[in-house]
Amino acid sequence: MTHFTRRGLLGAGAAAATLLGMPNIARAAGGRVVIVGGGFGGATAARYLKLFDPSIEVTLVERDATYVTCPFSNYVLGGIRDLNSITHRRDPLRQRWGVRLVRGEARAIDVSRKSLRLADGVALPYDKLVVAPGIELKYEGVPGYSEKAADRVPHAWKAGAQTALLRRQLEAMPDGGVVIVAPPANPFRCPPGPYERVSMIAWYLKNHKPKSKILILDAKDAFSKQGLFQAGWESQYPGLITWLAGKDGGKVEEIDVANMTIKAGFGNEKAAVINLIPPQTAGRIAVDAGLTEANGWAAVDPISFASRKAADVYVIGDASIAGAMPKSGSAANSQAKVVAAHISATLNGKAPPPAVFHNTCYSLVTPDYGISVTGTYRPGPNGVAEVPNSGGVSPAQANADFRKQEALHTEGWYAGIIADALG
Repeated sequence: MTHFTRRGLLGAGAAAATLLGMPNIARAAGGRVVIVGGGFGGATAARYLKLFDPSIEVTLVERDATYVTCPFSNYVLGGIRDLNSITHRRDPLRQRWGVRLVRGEARAIDVSRKSLRLADGVALPYDKLVVAPGIELKYEGVPGYSEKAADRVPHAWKAGAQTALLRRQLEAMPDGGVVIVAPPANPFRCPPGPYERVSMIAWYLKNHKPKSKILILDAKDAFSKQGLFQAGWESQYPGLITWLAGKDGGKVEEIDVANMTIKAGFGNEKAAVINLIPPQTAGRIAVDAGLTEANGWAAVDPISFASRKAADVYVIGDASIAGAMPKSGSAANSQAKVVAAHISATLNGKAPPPAVFHNTCYSLVTPDYGISVTGTYRPGPNGVAEVPNSGGVSPAQANADFRKQEALHTEGWYAGIIADALG
C-alpha cells in the first residue's frame, strides 16, 4: 500500500511551491522548447513549462515507451516491490498538460541551426533545448567488463531488465553463497544507492538464504549516509555484510566474468552473484554534442543550468555538474523547475526568478527502517552550494518508531515525485 505523507509530498514539491508563489511569469509569448529525456528531470521540465506558460510549444523526446524508475528499483531486489509498481507511462503529460511526446532517440544537436536530429532523420527545431539524458555507463572502466558481460554480471544501474536479471540471480543462488556489490568512485548516479541496494539484498537473504553473505568492494573510502547505514546493518543484519574500503584493498582492479571472480587490491574473490556498478558519464547525446568537459559531465551556469558550451541549451539531472548537489531524482526534479521558470521568463522578456534548489534522499535499511538526507542549495561563486544549516541527515540515535516513520515518508516521497513529474 502506498502511504501519502505530508513530509514526502512536500519534499518532492518544495521548489515548486517557491516558484509557483512567484508573480505570473508568462502569458502568450510562446516559443518552442524541445526536451531530450523523459526521466525526473525532463518530465518535470516539460510539465512545469506548460504550467508556467501554456502557450509554449513543448516537445519531449524519449526513446522508451515507459519509465522504469531507478528510485525504488532496489526494493524489487529485496522483494518488497515489483517492476510494475515502478513502471510509469508519460501519457498524462500529453493528455493533461499538452506536451507533445515524440518516441525516438536523439542523435545530434545542431547548435547553429537550433535543431535536434533524431535517429530516424527527423529534425526538431527549437528556441530552447533542455538536455536531460541521464547517464552513460563506462563499461571499459573496469578491465574485463563490457556491455555484453552485463548479461552475466548485471550493473542494474538502469532500472528494468537489468533489475529483473539481478533479482533472478539472487533467487537462483545457493544458500551460503557470497554476493559481491562493487560501487564505483565518485561522482555517480545516486550516491546512497549502492548501500541501500546492499540493505535490500540483505533483507532478501536474511529471510530466504540466511547462510549467505554480502561483500562490498568499494572504490571509495567513505560513502553517503555511511554512519546511518552501518548502524542499521549492525542492528538488522549482524555478521551478514562486510564493507571493504578502497584504501583497504576494496577497489576492483579486474573481473573474470566467466569464472565469477573479482580481482581487488586485497586479492581475488569468487562469488555466486556479482553486482558491478561501473563508472559513469553524462548520457551519450550530451557527450556527442560536445556539451561535456574532459571528466565526462556537462558544466552549467549554476543560476540557470544553461550549458557552458552551447547557447540556448540547458543540461539538467545526472548529466550535469551541479556543484554540491548530488546526482539524484530529487535534484533533477528541482533543477527542472528552476530551468522551466528561467526559460519561461526569458522567452517572455522577463527577469528570471532567483534560483533555489532542493534535494531529499530516502533510503530503506529494512521495509520498516528508513533513513534520509536533505538539503537546500543556491548558486554561489564556485557553483551550486548548500545553504548552511538547511538540511541534514536522520538522527543517529532514533527509536524503531522514528525509523518506521521515515520508511513511510519514503513511500510518500516516491508518490509525490511521480505525481509532480508526470502530472
